[in-house]
Amino acid sequence: MQFIKSHFITIVGVFIGLAAGYLYWHEVGCTSGSCPITSSPINSSIYGAFMGGLAFNMFQKEKN
Repeated sequence: MQFIKSHFITIVGVFIGLAAGYLYWHEVGCTSGSCPITSSPINSSIYGAFMGGLAFNMFQKEKN
């Protein structure tokens, strides 16, 4: 439980990125199937989750 409290912002970013990645695949996607990230909803969602976690991690304060 302490891990969740100390990394809450990053976890929220992962879930927002996951949803954004899936929505990007659904709305834009890749019609030819040759795109490595957006050709599959799983790839797009994982990439979005990773990028969302990284982006939201910038706003997390370090504890000394």
